Amino acid sequence: MFVSRVSRFGTQMVKHLTKGTLTSAPKTGNLPKVFNYFFHSLKHQTFSTTTAHEKGDKVVEEISVTFVDKDEMETHIKVPIGMSMLEAAHEHDIELEGACEGSCACSTCHVIVRDMEYYNKLEDPTDEENDMLDLAFGLTETSRLGCQMTAKPELDGICLELPSATRNFAVDRYAKAT
Repeated sequence: MFVSRVSRFGTQMVKHLTKGTLTSAPKTGNLPKVFNYFFHSLKHQTFSTTTAHEKGDKVVEEISVTFVDKDEMETHIKVPIGMSMLEAAHEHDIELEGACEGSCACSTCHVIVRDMEYYNKLEDPTDEENDMLDLAFGLTETSRLGCQMTAKPELDGICLELPSATRNFAVDRYAKAT
């Protein structure tokens, strides 16, 4: 984030110097005045740990998420704000099943939030999510379905543990195929 702000600062400075649109600092003259002009404009901008990247003409803000698999291997990824953890896991080839494709009709995208502080920042699970969680393997106090968790700035730095197994009733032959 800081690097992108600094590079944007340099681009703005070159643009203003070559076009001559700066009124507080002349084109030729004291360079510290030019730096003061731009640093003053940066001083009032907020910074956060979330990152932003451009996708076409749109700036996309992202958060950091860590997935921990059953072997305790950590995978750190960036997740765009508004994307579900299930979608993010699939985009980064993390083994989070999601048999129902995110429709809250199974428990195969069950994840465990490792820190209660982050768990408390999540919206309360719906009755449908709780019904599916009742079927999840290795249910804990901080269990959630990845398809029902969407990235938001407050979750920046969240750590999600993948259970050692899942229950997929269709594949495990617990439910009859129609």
